[in-house]
Amino acid sequence: MTQPVVACEGLTKRYGKKNALLELSVEIPAGRIVGVLGPNGCGKSSLFRTIAGLVTPDKGKIEVLGQKPGWRTNRDIAYMPDRARWYPSHTVQQAFEWGRSFLPGFDKEEAIRFAEWMDIDPDMKVAGMSRGQEARVMLILCLARNVPLVILDEPFAGIDVISREAIVSGVIDHLESRGQSMLISTHDIQEVEGLFDYTVMMNQGQAIWSGETDDLRAEYGSLHNVFRTMYKKEWRR
Repeated sequence: MTQPVVACEGLTKRYGKKNALLELSVEIPAGRIVGVLGPNGCGKSSLFRTIAGLVTPDKGKIEVLGQKPGWRTNRDIAYMPDRARWYPSHTVQQAFEWGRSFLPGFDKEEAIRFAEWMDIDPDMKVAGMSRGQEARVMLILCLARNVPLVILDEPFAGIDVISREAIVSGVIDHLESRGQSMLISTHDIQEVEGLFDYTVMMNQGQAIWSGETDDLRAEYGSLHNVFRTMYKKEWRR
Protein backbone atom coordinates (compact mmCIF):
# COMPACT_ATOMS: atom_id res chain seq x y z
CA MET A 1 0.00 0.00 0.00
CA THR A 2 1.31 3.48 -0.91
CA GLN A 3 2.29 5.63 2.05
CA PRO A 4 -0.18 8.51 2.61
CA VAL A 5 1.11 12.02 2.05
CA VAL A 6 -0.52 13.08 5.34
CA ALA A 7 -1.65 10.87 8.23
CA CYS A 8 -3.29 12.32 11.35
CA GLU A 9 -4.46 10.48 14.45
CA GLY A 10 -6.34 12.20 17.28
CA LEU A 11 -4.93 15.59 16.29
CA THR A 12 -5.98 18.42 18.61
CA LYS A 13 -4.97 22.08 18.59
CA ARG A 14 -6.43 24.69 20.94
CA TYR A 15 -6.21 28.47 20.90
CA GLY A 16 -7.26 29.50 24.38
CA LYS A 17 -10.58 27.75 25.00
CA LYS A 18 -11.32 27.22 21.30
CA ASN A 19 -10.56 23.91 19.60
CA ALA A 20 -9.21 24.60 16.12
CA LEU A 21 -8.66 20.85 15.63
CA LEU A 22 -10.42 18.24 17.76
CA GLU A 23 -9.34 14.59 17.73
CA LEU A 24 -8.85 14.81 13.96
CA SER A 25 -8.01 11.50 12.33
CA VAL A 26 -7.58 11.24 8.57
CA GLU A 27 -5.25 9.75 5.96
CA ILE A 28 -4.71 11.54 2.66
CA PRO A 29 -3.31 9.49 -0.24
CA ALA A 30 -0.24 10.64 -2.14
CA GLY A 31 -0.22 11.82 -5.73
CA ARG A 32 -3.74 13.26 -5.64
CA ILE A 33 -5.36 16.67 -5.93
CA VAL A 34 -7.29 16.91 -2.68
CA GLY A 35 -10.04 19.35 -1.82
CA VAL A 36 -10.16 20.16 1.90
CA LEU A 37 -13.58 21.73 2.30
CA GLY A 38 -15.74 23.14 5.06
CA PRO A 39 -17.26 26.32 6.47
CA ASN A 40 -15.23 29.18 7.95
CA GLY A 41 -13.60 28.21 11.24
CA CYS A 42 -13.82 24.46 10.64
CA GLY A 43 -10.06 23.93 11.04
CA LYS A 44 -8.78 23.86 7.44
CA SER A 45 -6.13 26.54 7.90
CA SER A 46 -5.04 25.11 11.25
CA LEU A 47 -4.61 21.71 9.63
CA PHE A 48 -2.56 23.20 6.81
CA ARG A 49 -0.33 25.13 9.21
CA THR A 50 0.22 21.95 11.22
CA ILE A 51 1.13 20.00 8.07
CA ALA A 52 3.56 22.79 7.11
CA GLY A 53 5.21 22.56 10.53
CA LEU A 54 4.20 26.09 11.53
CA VAL A 55 1.91 24.93 14.34
CA THR A 56 2.58 22.25 16.96
CA PRO A 57 -0.48 20.19 17.96
CA ASP A 58 -1.44 19.96 21.62
CA LYS A 59 -2.29 16.28 21.28
CA GLY A 60 -2.25 13.49 18.74
CA LYS A 61 0.10 12.40 15.96
CA ILE A 62 0.77 13.65 12.46
CA GLU A 63 3.10 12.41 9.74
CA VAL A 64 3.78 14.30 6.53
CA LEU A 65 5.65 12.50 3.75
CA GLY A 66 6.34 9.77 6.29
CA GLN A 67 7.94 12.10 8.85
CA LYS A 68 7.02 14.37 11.72
CA PRO A 69 6.52 17.91 10.35
CA GLY A 70 9.56 20.12 10.79
CA TRP A 71 12.63 21.44 9.00
CA ARG A 72 13.18 18.13 7.19
CA THR A 73 9.73 18.17 5.61
CA ASN A 74 9.66 21.93 4.96
CA ARG A 75 12.03 21.57 2.01
CA ASP A 76 9.50 19.28 0.37
CA ILE A 77 6.40 21.46 0.89
CA ALA A 78 5.24 24.53 -1.04
CA TYR A 79 2.73 26.33 1.18
CA MET A 80 0.49 29.27 0.24
CA PRO A 81 -1.33 30.57 3.35
CA ASP A 82 -4.78 32.12 3.19
CA ARG A 83 -3.42 35.60 3.95
CA ALA A 84 -0.31 35.49 1.80
CA ARG A 85 1.38 38.83 1.15
CA TRP A 86 4.53 39.92 -0.64
CA TYR A 87 6.87 42.86 -0.10
CA PRO A 88 5.08 45.92 -1.60
CA SER A 89 8.27 47.52 -2.99
CA HIS A 90 9.39 44.37 -4.83
CA THR A 91 8.68 43.59 -8.45
CA VAL A 92 7.46 40.20 -9.66
CA GLN A 93 10.93 39.59 -11.10
CA GLN A 94 12.48 40.19 -7.68
CA ALA A 95 10.02 37.77 -6.12
CA PHE A 96 11.13 35.12 -8.60
CA GLU A 97 14.81 35.86 -7.89
CA TRP A 98 14.08 35.41 -4.19
CA GLY A 99 12.35 32.11 -4.95
CA ARG A 100 15.31 30.87 -6.96
CA SER A 101 17.70 31.72 -4.11
CA PHE A 102 15.72 30.47 -1.14
CA LEU A 103 12.97 28.02 -2.16
CA PRO A 104 14.04 24.41 -2.73
CA GLY A 105 12.89 23.08 -6.09
CA PHE A 106 11.99 26.54 -7.45
CA ASP A 107 12.23 26.82 -11.25
CA LYS A 108 12.49 30.48 -12.23
CA GLU A 109 11.98 29.79 -15.93
CA GLU A 110 8.77 27.95 -15.15
CA ALA A 111 7.66 30.83 -12.94
CA ILE A 112 8.19 33.23 -15.84
CA ARG A 113 6.11 30.97 -18.10
CA PHE A 114 3.34 30.91 -15.49
CA ALA A 115 3.49 34.71 -15.24
CA GLU A 116 3.11 35.11 -18.97
CA TRP A 117 0.23 32.65 -19.03
CA MET A 118 -1.49 34.42 -16.10
CA ASP A 119 -0.92 37.86 -17.68
CA ILE A 120 1.45 39.07 -14.96
CA ASP A 121 4.10 41.63 -15.95
CA PRO A 122 7.48 40.65 -14.36
CA ASP A 123 8.36 44.34 -13.93
CA MET A 124 5.17 45.15 -12.03
CA LYS A 125 5.57 46.20 -8.39
CA VAL A 126 3.47 44.42 -5.79
CA ALA A 127 2.30 47.77 -4.40
CA GLY A 128 0.46 48.50 -7.65
CA MET A 129 -1.27 45.14 -7.97
CA SER A 130 -4.90 44.28 -7.52
CA ARG A 131 -5.78 41.62 -4.97
CA GLY A 132 -6.25 39.10 -7.77
CA GLN A 133 -2.86 39.87 -9.34
CA GLU A 134 -1.10 39.47 -6.03
CA ALA A 135 -2.90 36.15 -5.48
CA ARG A 136 -1.59 34.97 -8.86
CA VAL A 137 1.99 35.85 -7.92
CA MET A 138 1.73 33.90 -4.66
CA LEU A 139 0.21 30.98 -6.56
CA ILE A 140 3.05 31.05 -9.10
CA LEU A 141 5.66 30.94 -6.32
CA CYS A 142 4.12 27.66 -5.16
CA LEU A 143 3.40 26.08 -8.53
CA ALA A 144 6.91 26.75 -9.82
CA ARG A 145 8.40 24.51 -7.12
CA ASN A 146 9.10 20.89 -7.97
CA VAL A 147 8.40 19.44 -4.51
CA PRO A 148 6.31 16.43 -3.41
CA LEU A 149 3.56 18.41 -1.63
CA VAL A 150 1.84 21.68 -2.51
CA ILE A 151 -0.61 23.27 -0.02
CA LEU A 152 -2.87 26.08 -1.20
CA ASP A 153 -5.16 27.79 1.31
CA GLU A 154 -7.85 29.79 -0.55
CA PRO A 155 -5.58 30.33 -3.59
CA PHE A 156 -8.31 31.73 -5.85
CA ALA A 157 -9.57 34.47 -3.52
CA GLY A 158 -9.78 37.74 -5.42
CA ILE A 159 -9.29 36.12 -8.84
CA ASP A 160 -12.16 36.68 -11.25
CA VAL A 161 -14.26 33.72 -12.37
CA ILE A 162 -13.07 33.66 -15.99
CA SER A 163 -9.38 33.73 -14.99
CA ARG A 164 -10.06 31.18 -12.27
CA GLU A 165 -11.38 28.63 -14.76
CA ALA A 166 -8.30 29.02 -16.97
CA ILE A 167 -5.97 28.74 -13.97
CA VAL A 168 -7.70 25.58 -12.75
CA SER A 169 -7.28 23.98 -16.17
CA GLY A 170 -3.60 24.93 -16.20
CA VAL A 171 -3.04 23.59 -12.70
CA ILE A 172 -4.49 20.22 -13.70
CA ASP A 173 -2.19 19.97 -16.73
CA HIS A 174 0.79 21.07 -14.65
CA LEU A 175 0.23 18.53 -11.87
CA GLU A 176 -0.37 15.64 -14.26
CA SER A 177 3.12 16.20 -15.68
CA ARG A 178 4.74 16.19 -12.23
CA GLY A 179 2.78 13.71 -10.12
CA GLN A 180 2.76 16.04 -7.10
CA SER A 181 0.34 15.83 -4.20
CA MET A 182 -1.75 18.97 -3.72
CA LEU A 183 -4.07 20.05 -0.90
CA ILE A 184 -6.45 22.91 -1.68
CA SER A 185 -9.00 24.64 0.52
CA THR A 186 -11.54 26.88 -1.18
CA HIS A 187 -15.04 28.27 -0.89
CA ASP A 188 -15.28 28.62 -4.68
CA ILE A 189 -16.43 25.03 -5.06
CA GLN A 190 -18.52 25.32 -8.20
CA GLU A 191 -15.70 26.78 -10.29
CA VAL A 192 -12.88 24.49 -9.11
CA GLU A 193 -14.45 21.17 -8.16
CA GLY A 194 -13.16 19.64 -11.39
CA LEU A 195 -9.69 19.82 -9.82
CA PHE A 196 -10.36 17.38 -7.01
CA ASP A 197 -10.06 13.62 -7.28
CA TYR A 198 -10.08 13.15 -3.48
CA THR A 199 -12.02 15.16 -0.90
CA VAL A 200 -11.85 15.76 2.86
CA MET A 201 -14.88 17.43 4.43
CA MET A 202 -14.24 19.18 7.75
CA ASN A 203 -16.42 20.66 10.48
CA GLN A 204 -15.66 21.84 14.02
CA GLY A 205 -12.05 20.67 13.81
CA GLN A 206 -12.87 17.15 12.64
CA ALA A 207 -12.92 15.25 9.36
CA ILE A 208 -16.56 14.28 8.89
CA TRP A 209 -15.96 12.55 5.53
CA SER A 210 -12.98 11.63 3.35
CA GLY A 211 -12.78 9.61 0.18
CA GLU A 212 -12.91 9.57 -3.61
CA THR A 213 -14.58 12.66 -5.02
CA ASP A 214 -16.39 10.56 -7.64
CA ASP A 215 -18.14 8.67 -4.84
CA LEU A 216 -19.54 11.94 -3.50
CA ARG A 217 -20.58 13.08 -6.97
CA ALA A 218 -22.31 9.75 -7.61
CA GLU A 219 -24.48 10.26 -4.53
CA TYR A 220 -25.03 14.03 -4.60
CA GLY A 221 -24.39 15.11 -8.19
CA SER A 222 -21.74 17.74 -7.45
CA LEU A 223 -19.46 18.91 -4.65
CA HIS A 224 -21.53 22.07 -4.40
CA ASN A 225 -24.59 19.93 -3.58
CA VAL A 226 -22.48 17.89 -1.16
CA PHE A 227 -21.40 21.03 0.65
CA ARG A 228 -24.93 22.35 1.04
CA THR A 229 -26.44 18.99 2.04
CA MET A 230 -23.72 17.76 4.38
CA TYR A 231 -23.34 20.96 6.38
CA LYS A 232 -27.07 21.44 6.74
CA LYS A 233 -27.07 18.00 8.39
CA GLU A 234 -24.18 18.95 10.65
CA TRP A 235 -25.71 22.27 11.70
CA ARG A 236 -28.99 20.57 12.63
CA ARG A 237 -27.31 18.21 15.09
